[in-house]
Amino acid sequence: MKVRVNQDACIGCGACEQIDDELFKINDAGISKEVSEDVAEGKEENAKEAIDACPTGAIEEI
Repeated sequence: MKVRVNQDACIGCGACEQIDDELFKINDAGISKEVSEDVAEGKEENAKEAIDACPTGAIEEI
């Protein structure tokens, strides 16, 4: 599984980072960024939860 954060759509609410801070980090600009597009084995459910939790739909599975 791969994920990407659309930084133009992200509002920096931090829900994704709260769900899994090994997958997503809020950068210095206050916008979320995926740590890696490749989701580590065992982290898929957290990635899907973050996708569902994002209020702007900025996180997408690629």
